[in-house]
Amino acid sequence: MEAEYLTIKELTAAVGGNITPRMVRHYHTLGLLPPAQRSHGNYRLYTSQNIQQLQRIVALKQQGFQLSHIQQLLTSDSGIDLSPSLMAQLQQQYQSVIQQLARLRHTASALEGILGRDGDCQIVQAEAIAQLKLLEVESQDRLGELEGLWHHLDGAIDSHPEAFKESLQHLLPDLSSRSEIEIDLLSQLVLACGDVSLVNFVRLSGDAIAAAREALSSGCQIVGDIPAVTATLDRTRLAHLGCQVETLIDDPHITGVVEAEQAFWQDKEWLNRLDRIPAHSILIIGYAPSVLMAVCNAIEQNQIQPALVIGMPIGFSHAPAAKRRLIAAGIPHITIQGTMGGGLLAAVAANALIASLLEKPDCHCYLNIV
Repeated sequence: MEAEYLTIKELTAAVGGNITPRMVRHYHTLGLLPPAQRSHGNYRLYTSQNIQQLQRIVALKQQGFQLSHIQQLLTSDSGIDLSPSLMAQLQQQYQSVIQQLARLRHTASALEGILGRDGDCQIVQAEAIAQLKLLEVESQDRLGELEGLWHHLDGAIDSHPEAFKESLQHLLPDLSSRSEIEIDLLSQLVLACGDVSLVNFVRLSGDAIAAAREALSSGCQIVGDIPAVTATLDRTRLAHLGCQVETLIDDPHITGVVEAEQAFWQDKEWLNRLDRIPAHSILIIGYAPSVLMAVCNAIEQNQIQPALVIGMPIGFSHAPAAKRRLIAAGIPHITIQGTMGGGLLAAVAANALIASLLEKPDCHCYLNIV
């Protein structure tokens, strides 16, 4: 019978995730793990059920949940019947995380103000670093000196246009493992939203660029979810490629995510348009998460066979789930993990691929990236 049990070291090795025996003992103390069985030598013994319990704890901890919240989540009789006190605590933790993100965003903005200076601003950049070294913020009044510093430095921007590519070279993470076309696409997305951190959330399937170039070269149909998306596409270049543009929910009054999501549930006519989409089309979903979910469902049931899906809807529960489903669908895709996205970013991604095909028709750099 002893062979059926694991020691504490074997338990942590089976779970992984940098879990140590000391952490396991701490979880026992907190009540996150039930008391372990003991051997004749008083060593803790564990079963496969304990592995699953510890894996749940690790997964929730990696998602950012506090240990006290994890304990309540695991001891609840039902994941649906959560106590009001737990929900209030989770909301409080969320607000705390948002405040931390805001502070980090301020820090990032200050660094961008220095690192993002192009060659024409190098003298200003050096002056900024020199003055920041001398700056002593001892009171709220002295904070005005910091604002005055940036105001003085910003005066240099009137003399020349901003060199975006040069600034991005200083700010983007190491993208040496990406193809030239993918780097350009990521750069365009960053410039569209002004957030360099977006690069960490963009997900392209390995075959996305090749699928897009092949489909566009053959004059495929381009289908967007609402007019706000299709209106932003580069119609001139698409016409040159022989690609026609269609809109699923073709209502000019729908301009945002709320109207798009409501239209999905109120008017099923667009589903008929979805079923009639030709094979090897490129679908661009920039607003309604339910539309992307319906697209994934149609793909899984072999009702449609798009060449590429650019799925970047906005939302706080449905959108992340729809994007995860798109990634799992196994088709060429470009998406942004989590809640971020929008029609502009979706159209920017499509336009970047269109431009790269016309400007670099013989480029095969994306085929050499492992």
